[in-house]
Amino acid sequence: MNIVLAVNGKFHHFDLARELYGHGALRAIFTSYPRFKLHDERIPDTLVHSYPYWHAPYMAFRHRHLLGTRLLWQWELSAKLRFDGYVARRLPDCDALVASSGSGLGSGKVAQQRGSRYVCDRGSAHIRVQDRILREEHDRWGVHFDGIDPRIIEREEEEYAQADAITVPSTFAMDSFLEQGVPATKLHKLPYGVDLYRFYPCALPAADRFDVLFIGGVNLQKGVPYLLEAFLQLRHPNKTLTLIGTVSPLFIAHLAKRRLWPDNVRATGHVSQDELKRWVSRSHVLVLPSVQDGFGLVVAQAMACGCPVVATTNTGAPDLFDDGVEGFIVPPRDSTALADRLQRLADDPDRRGGMAELALVRTRHIMGWSAYGRAALAVYRTLMGTPPARYLHRDTVAVSV
Repeated sequence: MNIVLAVNGKFHHFDLARELYGHGALRAIFTSYPRFKLHDERIPDTLVHSYPYWHAPYMAFRHRHLLGTRLLWQWELSAKLRFDGYVARRLPDCDALVASSGSGLGSGKVAQQRGSRYVCDRGSAHIRVQDRILREEHDRWGVHFDGIDPRIIEREEEEYAQADAITVPSTFAMDSFLEQGVPATKLHKLPYGVDLYRFYPCALPAADRFDVLFIGGVNLQKGVPYLLEAFLQLRHPNKTLTLIGTVSPLFIAHLAKRRLWPDNVRATGHVSQDELKRWVSRSHVLVLPSVQDGFGLVVAQAMACGCPVVATTNTGAPDLFDDGVEGFIVPPRDSTALADRLQRLADDPDRRGGMAELALVRTRHIMGWSAYGRAALAVYRTLMGTPPARYLHRDTVAVSV
């Protein structure tokens, strides 16, 4: 079997590429990441094709928020279209093209014209559901939001219809596609793994503190205001909250106006994966309160470091651990539930330690990237035995395979 991967960025696709390569199934991987940033991905250079000329400058431009919505939308769309065109022109013979959503419509059609299968890999909820949730959340907190570019929404929905199969990482993401009328037979759930060589316990939490950790973009999609509300309710004489990830000073100022940014909250910005491993290992709990998150990789990373997790149902957490066993799962937008679970962990160190041990056991047995690679290969093999989507009737928006 020969599989080609195409990702406008990086995400989990290089983890998948390593697994496919190990099984002798990787034909090539196309990416918009600069080649110099891929030197440690453990994949032969001859299999990596980089086209960074549009996406990389977009991601590197720190002041792009000053350009205005229309210009940003056009830049993002152009980056997706040009990357898709690059893949379509250079696509080698393969059994299947697996392309990240938003950047695979043209190359997917080329693959299908050659008799290959086209898999649309979507890492979040259905894009229309994502747009709706984000609009609701920004309205709730009084923050301006222009929404997702309608052209990108339309393009992704074309991909969903064109693809022979759609892979998603969580029950939450799958349910969002079912809600939008995509047949279950077209959907395949593939929960992501964790790199057990990079993430493992390397420190211990302090006995006289209660350190809460958040990792991700400090924004409304990640549910940060609900975490801050919960942290204010938490009763502990020596508590801290650290937020690791991209943060906007304007967003912090907005939260501060609502008195949601106390002195014992700090934002570090981006840290390396080695630093991240140490932060997680010495924290008492990681919280991921997202309102929309197809799959929180940081949940699996925390569990691999022996750190209990409190996460919402909209993060993929229910696909990773059992509520009350390795961590806690709560509804989104519920700061009271978050505060309650944090208080339980703060008040009962023995229970927290037990959850940490069970989280380690879970990750070591079933959550490595090797398990993800085997599951993905099983999906692709199954797909090889089904009729191509282009030969089926297209009298619905999404076509079953």
